[in-house]
Amino acid sequence: MSLLEKLSEWILQKEEELAKNCAIPIEEIDKQIEKIKQEKAEVQKKYEETMAKLDHLLERLEKIKEMELNCKRD
Repeated sequence: MSLLEKLSEWILQKEEELAKNCAIPIEEIDKQIEKIKQEKAEVQKKYEETMAKLDHLLERLEKIKEMELNCKRD
């Protein structure tokens, strides 16, 4: 587990303790939820863009391979 993951886990544990005691403002939690949703959307977008690029590369390589196979058949 990375340091960032450990810190995040520690912070969440402390916030859970505060929530059990009704000592954390709901607005703060809402802001954190919104921030995570935005980050998740950004990661999803980057993932989709990267997958599209990789699909394009694979398609081109398959075409190149097919061209080479055609050369060997002739």
